[in-house]
Amino acid sequence: MTAETGTRQTLSVRLRAVPLSPGVYMWRDAEGKILYVGKASALRNRMRSYVGKPSSLAPKTRRLMERAVDFDYIVTESEQEALLLENSLIKRHQPRFNARLRDDKTYPYIKIDLAEEFPQIYITRKTSDDGARYFGPFASAGSVRKTLALLKRLFPYRSCTKAITGTDDRPCLDYHIKRCIGPCIGVASKTDYAYVIDQVILFLEGRTADVVGQIRGQMASASDDLNFERAAILRDQLRAIEKVYEGQKVLSMSGENLDVVAAAHGRDEAWIEVFFVRHGKLIGRDNFMMSNTRELERSEILTDFVKQFYDSAAHVPRRILLEDPIEDAEVIETWLSEKRGGKVDTFVPKRGEKRKLVLMVAENAGHGLERMKAKWAADSELMGGAMEELQEQLSLPNPPVRMECYDVSHIQGTNTVASMVVFQNGKPLSSHYRRFKIKTVEGNDDFASMREVLTRRFKRLQKAREEATNGTGPESPDASEKKAEKAGDDSFGAVPDLVLIDGGKGHLSAAVQVFLDLGIRDIPLASLAKREEEIFIPQDPDPILLPRNSKGLFLVQRIRDEAHRFAVTFHRKRRQKSSIQSALDLIPGVGPKRKRMLIRQFGSLKGVREATTEEIAAAPGMTLRLAEKIKEYV
Repeated sequence: MTAETGTRQTLSVRLRAVPLSPGVYMWRDAEGKILYVGKASALRNRMRSYVGKPSSLAPKTRRLMERAVDFDYIVTESEQEALLLENSLIKRHQPRFNARLRDDKTYPYIKIDLAEEFPQIYITRKTSDDGARYFGPFASAGSVRKTLALLKRLFPYRSCTKAITGTDDRPCLDYHIKRCIGPCIGVASKTDYAYVIDQVILFLEGRTADVVGQIRGQMASASDDLNFERAAILRDQLRAIEKVYEGQKVLSMSGENLDVVAAAHGRDEAWIEVFFVRHGKLIGRDNFMMSNTRELERSEILTDFVKQFYDSAAHVPRRILLEDPIEDAEVIETWLSEKRGGKVDTFVPKRGEKRKLVLMVAENAGHGLERMKAKWAADSELMGGAMEELQEQLSLPNPPVRMECYDVSHIQGTNTVASMVVFQNGKPLSSHYRRFKIKTVEGNDDFASMREVLTRRFKRLQKAREEATNGTGPESPDASEKKAEKAGDDSFGAVPDLVLIDGGKGHLSAAVQVFLDLGIRDIPLASLAKREEEIFIPQDPDPILLPRNSKGLFLVQRIRDEAHRFAVTFHRKRRQKSSIQSALDLIPGVGPKRKRMLIRQFGSLKGVREATTEEIAAAPGMTLRLAEKIKEYV
């Protein structure tokens, strides 16, 4: 009997104790890592289907069960509860065998906080039930910025973050170019500003015709009152909105609100295209990538997308048009209806205008995937040549598939930090980036700081190697999960093909000393000096100068610049935090909550300094006595 057969029989015996209840199940490997998360209306029946003869299993299921040696399950009250828990576990653990939205936890939204007196319009990556209006998610921050740029061109809401009192001496540039109605100087009242925000919300909801009607009415009233300057401003705004309005495709949908979803399937990824139709007009579109979709049918991909996308979506439409029927449609529709607060249908049209619309979205998905494949092919060819060149020029034993670059950042030895960035196959692997606060070095000593960072990083690698060599055996599921939650495990456990230091010979010598102390002899080192773009390697006194048009030089410059950017950003955050702490954190009675409130109310530490005692006392949670103490300290 083979080990695989024995494992299958052991699992079969254990599955007899699994209840016939709805819930979520998790298959684990020998290290306790979650390989796959699924839901079921009857856990035992669903899980037993995985342990049949390998020849009877789908290819992906067969590969999953070749690695699965253990399982867990969680019983739920209903299938809807199991659906929500399944989504949560997939996002948290990102199992290898689950299809999932790429970086779905970081999708941005547009937020309008109506609780504010003069609401601002933000980009946010978190939604909550706080009374604010959220629009999204968008595929990227770029998508949000394009939308915000359009909104700012059409509607004169404020883009500043300062507290609005109506008593400012002069307005900013936005007011002079008619991009803000000037509540800061008292030209516009709270009611006037609320009207602008209402128009923004109507536009984002796709109710452009309502906005146009309102502005036309205002323009006519201004003209009747002989306020021709106001009428001219409204006329220009109306023309801009109508130009956008004309660009929105009119569909024969009888004023319906619906999303149209289609997928194009690649080798191990899928391009999902979503068209947003509001009140019978196509108001926008977006696209998303799904990973781990190899050997999945299109209907399975659409099922996973609908569950994960609408789990975090700010708006669920009345109807979702799909290219193929999804699995568990009734359960998903019930869940979406509860989320929306009204009935939601998923529908696969077979004929008519809706079918034509679905086919159009599917065609766009196909074109999007082909463009992405062409880009990947070009990037792969370019990066492959760059890595081959670096291998030859730096005498590396292997192509530098995984490159790590380190940089130190500080100002005159204060708030010293360092960065570690990782490029995999010539592309940034941002999930493996790490930041370091320098703990043992005082003052301006880049070499000592670099030694500390590399020691901390490669001690973690040595520890991982020792554990693998000693064969400590699989950990319990709980221990494995706790270990996985520690920041850096994935990144620090990986062996780089090249470690690159931002600096010259001195920085490289510091790195070499660390490797000698730790006994590391199988990881190549190099440093890149910025002045002449010279590359130094150990045991070679002369620098390597690559041609200025070299693909290899371009690659090391990219990773060096990325390490510098990442380090400087972290240093700036620490410096800003310490500058605020130096003044406000020393005041008795001012804790973190009051400090945040003061910065939010007055915009900055400078704003707190310039505010009067009475203005500080009038802020939420403040008293006159505490305001006097704050003025004394700042």
